[in-house]
Amino acid sequence: MKKTSLFFVAALLLASCGKQGPLQVTVSNPLDINRSGELVEVCMEKVSKQLGLNDTTQFVVVNEAGEQVPYQLTHDGKLIFPTEVAAGASAVYTVQVGTPQENLFESAVYGRKYPERVDDVAWENDRTAYRTYGPALQANGERAFGYDVWLKRVPELVVEDRYEKELSPATKAQIDSLRRIGQGEEANKLYQSVSYHVDHGNGLDCYKVGPTLGGGAAALLVDDAIVYPYCYVGEPEILDNGPLRFTVKLNYGPAAIKGDSAVAETRIISLDKGSQMNKTVVAYNGLTVATPVAAGIVIHPENPEAYVLDADNGYVTYTDLSDNIHNGNGEIYLGITFPNEMKEAKAVLFTEEESKSLRGGASGHVLAVSEYKPNTEFTYYWGSGWSKYGFDATTWNAYVAEFAQKVRNPLVVKY
Repeated sequence: MKKTSLFFVAALLLASCGKQGPLQVTVSNPLDINRSGELVEVCMEKVSKQLGLNDTTQFVVVNEAGEQVPYQLTHDGKLIFPTEVAAGASAVYTVQVGTPQENLFESAVYGRKYPERVDDVAWENDRTAYRTYGPALQANGERAFGYDVWLKRVPELVVEDRYEKELSPATKAQIDSLRRIGQGEEANKLYQSVSYHVDHGNGLDCYKVGPTLGGGAAALLVDDAIVYPYCYVGEPEILDNGPLRFTVKLNYGPAAIKGDSAVAETRIISLDKGSQMNKTVVAYNGLTVATPVAAGIVIHPENPEAYVLDADNGYVTYTDLSDNIHNGNGEIYLGITFPNEMKEAKAVLFTEEESKSLRGGASGHVLAVSEYKPNTEFTYYWGSGWSKYGFDATTWNAYVAEFAQKVRNPLVVKY
């Protein structure tokens, strides 16, 4: 299990002129629903100046009861920490000099590039896990475009262990040896005992991506046709890695979009502790004309109409029955939300020929459509839940609908 030591008092600025002391942060909730566990952001430069921090000073964040809460310093100069704010109310947190309680900072998120598995980038929090694909996979010809969903039903970090067992050279050699001597049944049993496609008590990978947008990837639309991104290019940049937030920067392309011959895409994906949803910020460099952009969820033929489209309230959902529905792996719930206006939400089905020849048998996509303007950023959220970790279709749809309200009405932070 990965832990992030938090006596990361980053290279903080020396005290500025003026009165110094604790910094009070007031967090207000504009909605009539309780907000629990959401991370708020405070400028770390302001904290440093107010507290008079130097490179050896430690500090803490405490709630109104005087209890310490965990925090993290992010790559973009923010202090983030979780909050509890009742409906229509405010809560005050204090940042002050002090010694952090180390047990508060066990990491709830983790991710990295897995070159040992054709350059996957995989990440997780205490609720769910994901991966996207890299250049080594594209080079070997496998067609997997969108985001993969890895199911989990425990709060502990599990992805590192899954890869380690699945990819163990010693185990692979043993399996090959058993097959060479005609003990195929024993070889299969051994493989099943380590495969991450089998639930060993903490979840599994049973979601099918293929040459589609998978569980929430974004793509530009040209004449209503999806311009599919393939795998990321170059090296991923892990910007944050716990204890509360994971962030990775990925590059895609270039691609030809109408009259622009080399449009390069950048994605910054972050996942916070306790959240089912990834925040993703997309920019298309080299695009010179406004172009529709869609975030999509693949529709599989086992459940072709199990989607909800609500453009007015900024979300779509879909219930997937997994790629091996007869193994008792339950239902996978997918969702996309927009913090800003959603132009359109729709289901788009493939022709039978396209499904068979180009899209791995998938039926189509649920698409949430917006308009991308050159030299801007497109922000949206996408994520998943599982029937074996707290959700059914009704509660999932309610979760995504409420999440959409929250991102459109963020907590108000003043200090």
